[in-house]
Amino acid sequence: MTQDKSREFLHSGNNKDKFKFFYKATLLQQVNDLLESIFKEITIAYETVKELEAAIRPIENELNELQVKIRNMEHVEQISMQVQQLKKKLAWSWVYDVDKQLEEQNIKIEKLKNRIPTCQAKIDQQLHLVEKLKERCSKKRDEIARMLEKTSQVKQMKENLNHSVSMAKKEAFGLERDCKSKTSNIQKMVRQLKMLEQQVQDIHEQHAKNTQAEESNMEEKLKVLKDEVHAAELTLKRLKEEDASLMESMRRQNDEIQKIGDKIHDHEKNHHGTMSRIRDLQQHQSNKITVFGGAKVIYLLQIIERYHQRFKMPPIGPIGAHLKLLHGNKWALALEYAIGRLLNSFIVTNHADCRLLKQCAKEANYGHLQIIIYDFSIPRLKIPQHMLPDTEHPSILSVLHCDNHTVINVLVDQGNVERQVLVKDYEVGKVVAFERRIQNLKEVYTANGCRMFSRGPVQTVLQPNKRQRTGRLCGSFEDEIEKLHAEASDEQRIANDLKKNKREAEVKLEELDKYMRSIKRQCVNASKSFTSKKLALEEEMHLHTAENNATPLSSVDELVEEISEIQKKIEEEQVLLEGLQKKGLEAAGKADDLKVEFDKLCESANGEIAALEKAESELVEIEKEMGSANKAKDHYEGVMKNKVLIDIEEAEDHYQELTKKRKESVEKASIICSQNELDSLGGCDGNTPEQISAQLGRLNQTLMRESQRYSESIDDLRMLYKKKERKIAKRQQVYRTLQQKLDACRRALELRTRKFQRNATYLKHQLSWKFNDHLRKKGISGLIKVNYEQKTLMIEVQMPQDASNKAVRDTRGLSGGERSFSTLCFALALHEMTEAPFRAMDEFDVFMDAVSRKISLDTLVDFAEAHGSQWIFITPHDTSMVRAGDRIKKMQMAAPRS
Repeated sequence: MTQDKSREFLHSGNNKDKFKFFYKATLLQQVNDLLESIFKEITIAYETVKELEAAIRPIENELNELQVKIRNMEHVEQISMQVQQLKKKLAWSWVYDVDKQLEEQNIKIEKLKNRIPTCQAKIDQQLHLVEKLKERCSKKRDEIARMLEKTSQVKQMKENLNHSVSMAKKEAFGLERDCKSKTSNIQKMVRQLKMLEQQVQDIHEQHAKNTQAEESNMEEKLKVLKDEVHAAELTLKRLKEEDASLMESMRRQNDEIQKIGDKIHDHEKNHHGTMSRIRDLQQHQSNKITVFGGAKVIYLLQIIERYHQRFKMPPIGPIGAHLKLLHGNKWALALEYAIGRLLNSFIVTNHADCRLLKQCAKEANYGHLQIIIYDFSIPRLKIPQHMLPDTEHPSILSVLHCDNHTVINVLVDQGNVERQVLVKDYEVGKVVAFERRIQNLKEVYTANGCRMFSRGPVQTVLQPNKRQRTGRLCGSFEDEIEKLHAEASDEQRIANDLKKNKREAEVKLEELDKYMRSIKRQCVNASKSFTSKKLALEEEMHLHTAENNATPLSSVDELVEEISEIQKKIEEEQVLLEGLQKKGLEAAGKADDLKVEFDKLCESANGEIAALEKAESELVEIEKEMGSANKAKDHYEGVMKNKVLIDIEEAEDHYQELTKKRKESVEKASIICSQNELDSLGGCDGNTPEQISAQLGRLNQTLMRESQRYSESIDDLRMLYKKKERKIAKRQQVYRTLQQKLDACRRALELRTRKFQRNATYLKHQLSWKFNDHLRKKGISGLIKVNYEQKTLMIEVQMPQDASNKAVRDTRGLSGGERSFSTLCFALALHEMTEAPFRAMDEFDVFMDAVSRKISLDTLVDFAEAHGSQWIFITPHDTSMVRAGDRIKKMQMAAPRS
């Protein structure tokens, strides 16, 4: 690693040059070249074998032609014998066919006659059932009428009790509040009484110490001090109120800034989500298949194409790629909610193909692939009209077009698309889904994706997801992309306006903070002034109390009189409190009793309501059963009259006609051959006359055509075939052996190529880990990205002092020392992955500062000692900072002469 090489590597911005440096250093280039040369040699050998095989192919073609001629001549002889046998079988097959028809017709007549008592029994059974259901229906209606009357009385009692409970709770709560208020007043009076008693005691103790003259002067002085204390107290109170007001304003301002920040975050998140949606739609616009599974589905289809020979039948999918919407994109969103879960699915014909498709999905890293197993040989399903919903609105099946009948069959069997109806809006859907009671209707979807269905008496409406804007079956996404662009612009504009408002609010907050700090300083000064004046007042009052020996008796009498009044008030309040507490306990007990009674009544009412609902549902079921029984009775009566009796008459007439026809056929067949001769040939083998006639016609045409094609004898053809076969048999064996050996070489080469690719991947990860490990010694983090397909190597470095937390992807964006240290870490990572007895670095630290140079030298010395190889470091700088050791030798060259 020389100074010139280091400078060239540091200043190079070409990732391909860095990749070549890494590829050669790890010997991957040499192994890759060797594998490519072997591949070329195997390809040349394959071509040589193909040329040799092509040289004998004309003779092989001649052999094949001779073999075909021989088989055809043998086939002609067999056809001639078969024609004679078929003529005899055809004559008697007409007789056997009529016998079979007679037997079937006899069985049919017996079967039709047996239907008469069965049909009559079912008619009687349905009549008995109808009578029984009518009786049950009448009883159930009387029971429901009684239960309705009782339920209305219980509801009225429940409302009255509920009102009583609420009034009792209000009364108890008011009494409890009055008790608390009385208790608080008594406690205040007790504290006031203790204070007055303490004042009387203090007055008596200090009365003897004061004189009349000093009292007058002291009172004037105390009055002045009290005024000053009162003024200071008012000032302090005003400043504290202003401080509290500012604190509240700042809190509100902070809340407002936080709310604006949250709104900015929400709008930016919506903007990013909208842009991501736009990118997805643009990708879908360029490649329609990516709509149904993303980019992974493309890779999966490529893998399926590569393994198509291993499938019994190629898989069909994704299903959405085979579907087209009729009548524009009107129903695209509704279909997304209805069959969206099936659009990404693949269809296979058996379990073996299913397992193979799962392996392909795993190789493509396609998780959670839905696979449907369905027989591809089943023709397109034909749904009878009476099994479809009887409505004028379109079904999902009617708005879809698909050329593959298997896809349509899967949608019918798995998605029930023939029973799902599409409507314009919610009002129309409510009428179709809930009011008309349409047979064979499963679900109703509106144009905006609202889903409606009913299961018995339960009616369900599921609102669509507001984030879902369009369906994947749309023919074009241009309109949706334009709408999303407009929404993204609106979100960005709103976010910018909110950022402006946030900056203004932050400026206002800073002004409030400055003003509050000024108020706090004034408050502290006012508090100190108030405290000092208060202490002075207390000191003067203490001296005044100490000097005065007596106090006017009028003050003591007033205090004693006030004490007696407070004691009377306390006694009165205590009497009132006891009365309120007693009333409160009575009100609480009354409320609890009413609550218990109300709960019992609710339980009883719930039981009766449940019984009423059960009875109503039973009545509905009885009415349905009675309607079904009437329909069944009418059906069986119609069958008896219009089908059973008429079919018996027609069957007997047809039996007489077949008897006459058999007699005529026996007379004609006996002229051609006897029945015993036919039995010796094996009979008719169960074939019908039509089948034998068709087979005889085909054989006659084949016999005529084949007889005119060849003039040679079959023996001459066989001798010529054996002669040519001996001529090329040995060369075919040799070529097959060569082909097998080349196949073995090719498989070995593929195995080594896979190992080479796996090792290259491991070396790529190892290089990045070791590079980052060396960078950490200076507190730097980094990453090396190697792309073998594009043959590029990119170095990313994250500096600890970089507040933006962004990685530097170009080493030219670093300082000289940082680039040198990063290159040194890259070189050490490569050294650690390669083996060499001697290694040298020349002027590797010329661009480093003192700290980087010290870390680099220590790193290199530790690395060299740990790996045991011989290293030579050449540097123009001082090497005294390198630590001494048994295996470390330092040499200082003399300065060059001037």
